[in-house]
Amino acid sequence: MQSWRRKALWLALLASWLLVLLRVFPLLRLAVPARPWAGAPQGWPRWLDAELLQSFSRAGELPEDDPQPPHAPRGGGHCDWGACFNVSKCRGGGLKVFVSPVAGPISDTQRGILASIESSSYHSVSPDEACLLLLLGPEAPAGECSPVPQQWNGGKNQLVLSLHPALCPQTFPPGQAMVAKASPAVDTFRPGFDVALPLLPEAHPLRGGAPGQLRQHSPHPGVPLLALAEERGGWRVAGADSPACPWDGRCEQNRGPEQTPLGATLPNATFCIIPGHRPEALHFFQALQAGCIPVLLSPRWELPFSEVIDWTKAAIVADKRLPFQVLAALQEMPPTRVLALRQQTQFLWDAYFSSVEKVIHTTLEIIQDRIFGASAHPSLLWNSPPGALLALPTFSTSPSDFPFYHLQRGSRPVGGFSALIWVGAPGQPPLKLIQAVAGSQHCAQILVLWSSEKPLPPRWPKTTVPLTVLAGQRKVSDRFFPHRAISTDAILSLDAHSSLTTSEVDFAFGVWQSFPERMVGFLTWSHFWDEAQGGWGYTAERANEFSMVLTSAAFYHRYYHTLFTHSLPKVLRTLADEAPTCVDVLMNFLVAAVTKLPPIKVPYGKQHPEARPPLVRIQAPGASEQQPPAQDCINQMAAEFGYMPLVSSRLRLDPVLFKDPVSVLRKKYRSLEKP
Repeated sequence: MQSWRRKALWLALLASWLLVLLRVFPLLRLAVPARPWAGAPQGWPRWLDAELLQSFSRAGELPEDDPQPPHAPRGGGHCDWGACFNVSKCRGGGLKVFVSPVAGPISDTQRGILASIESSSYHSVSPDEACLLLLLGPEAPAGECSPVPQQWNGGKNQLVLSLHPALCPQTFPPGQAMVAKASPAVDTFRPGFDVALPLLPEAHPLRGGAPGQLRQHSPHPGVPLLALAEERGGWRVAGADSPACPWDGRCEQNRGPEQTPLGATLPNATFCIIPGHRPEALHFFQALQAGCIPVLLSPRWELPFSEVIDWTKAAIVADKRLPFQVLAALQEMPPTRVLALRQQTQFLWDAYFSSVEKVIHTTLEIIQDRIFGASAHPSLLWNSPPGALLALPTFSTSPSDFPFYHLQRGSRPVGGFSALIWVGAPGQPPLKLIQAVAGSQHCAQILVLWSSEKPLPPRWPKTTVPLTVLAGQRKVSDRFFPHRAISTDAILSLDAHSSLTTSEVDFAFGVWQSFPERMVGFLTWSHFWDEAQGGWGYTAERANEFSMVLTSAAFYHRYYHTLFTHSLPKVLRTLADEAPTCVDVLMNFLVAAVTKLPPIKVPYGKQHPEARPPLVRIQAPGASEQQPPAQDCINQMAAEFGYMPLVSSRLRLDPVLFKDPVSVLRKKYRSLEKP
C-alpha cells in the first residue's frame, strides 16, 4: 500500500514538472531571439515614430549613415546611375552644368532658371567642359518643344527639366537622360536616377522665396483639426466631430459653411487630408507652406526630392481604405509629435521649396551628391536646419565640423580662436592690438592679413602664440577668404584700428562658445525701413535694438568664410569691394540668412571709436562713373537675396557681477568697468 502511494506521489511530481516545463519553454522561446537565417539581409525597419522610441541597440549595431546605392528602377526604362551616367567627366571640378539653348521665346520662369544657374558655382560656359547638359522643358503643355541638342549622345549625361508634370511630347525618347519633372508617376519614376520636383504654382517667386505661413506651432482651441483637399482646388476645413467625407475629397452632401473657394488662402488646420491623385500635388505644396501636416492617402506620385528628404519627419502617408483608423490616429497623436512635424514642414519649405532658385539648386545638389558618393551629404545635413544647400560638402561631411549642430548633438566647440587682423590702406602695424589679443588664454594663433601698400614693419612684438603674416590682394572681401593657415573653428575678426582689452576678448569668446552659429561682436548697427525713400537703410546710432555687428571686432565660425567665398554670388562680393562699408552688411546678411537669428552684443569699454556708416558716395579707382552710395548697398543685397534676412534683437550679454556694487576682487572681468 505504501509502495502504491509512493508511486502515485512520484507520478504527481513528474506531471507537475512536465506542466512547468511546457509553460516555461514557450517563454524562453519568446525571450531568446531566433537565430537569423544565413545570408538573410540584416536591414533595420523605418519606423514612423522612430524618434519617440528608446534605442536598445548596442554600440556598433546601427549601420553608418552613408549614402545608399541607387535603387533599381520601378519602371520607365532600364537606366540607373552607373549605366547611364559617365561620372568620370565630373571628377575634376565637380558638377558643372551647361544649359542648352531654348527654342523659341523664353518665359520668365525659364529666364529665372538660367539666371540662378549662371550665378551659381555649377555653371559652365562650354558644353565640352561641363559634365551635365541641361535641357529645359516648355513652361506650358502647348509650348514649343526644344530641339535635340547637338551633344545629345543618346541622352547620356543629360538632364531634361520641366517644372510641370506633363513633359512636352518629345519627338525623341529620353533614352539615357535623367528626367526631373513635377510629381512624376510612381510606376514610371526611376529612383536614384530621375529627380522628383514639386508642383509649383505659376506665380512662385524666382528668388528669395515666400515665407512659411505657420505662426503658432501649437494650434489654438478654435483651429480646425482637418482640412480636406477639394477636387476643384479649394479646401474644406472640418472638426473632429464633423461628418466623414469620402477620402477622395468629393463631398456631395453637407459641405458646410467653411469650404474655401479655388485659389483661397492656405488652410489653417492641423492636418491636411490630401488624396493620392497626381493633380492633388499642388495641395501638398500648399499644405507644406501653411505648416498644415500633409496626410497623403495612398499617393500615386513620387514625393519631391524623396531621394534625400525623409518625409516621415514632416508628412504622414496613410491608407485611404482605412479612413476611421487614420482619423483616430490623428486625434490621438501626441502634441510633441505634432509640434515636430509642423516645425519640419517649415524648415523644408524654407530650405528647398520657397523659390524656383532653391528648387533648381536642390536638384543639382542631389546630382552632385551622386557624383561625390561617399563624400556627399549625410542624411542629417539634408533633414536638419539650415539644410544641405548651406552645408557645403567641400568643407566637411561631418556634422560636428559645422556650427549648426552642436546644440542637438549636445557638444560645444573645442580649442581656442584665431585672431585675423586685417591691415588695409592706409594701414599701420597693430602692435598694441596684437599684444592685447595674445594675452588671452584662449588665443591659439594670430594672423595678420597685410593688404596695405606700405611695406611690412621690420619688427613684430614677441608673443607666446604663433604670429603669421599673410599677403592680401588689397580687396576688402579678402578678409573673408578661407585661408588654410586658420587652424581653429573660432575666428576673431579685427581691423588694425580696433582697440580691445584682454578681458573683453576672453568674455566674448566664452559667449561665442555657447552660440557658435552666431556672430558675437562689440559694435552694432541696426537696419530700418525708410518710408520716405521706399527702401532699407542702416544706422550706427546707439539704441537698444540692433541687427548687425561690425566685423572689425567680432567672433564667428570659420565656416562662414567658406560660404562667403563659394556660396555668395560674385556680384555681391564685387559690391562689397567697391564700397568697403558694405562688407560688414554682407557678412551679417549671410549669417542671418543661414541661422534665421540675430547676432549677439557684448559690452565694450569707452575707448572704442564710434562706427558710423558713411553716407557719401564712394568713387572706386578707375571707375568711369560714380558708384551707388554706400547706404544703398543694403537695398542691392536685399534684392539679390530676394528678401531681408536681418533679424533685430535687444539682447546684450554681460558678465556676472558686471557693474554690480560689490567688491572688485570678486569680479572675474574687472577691467571691463575701467574707462
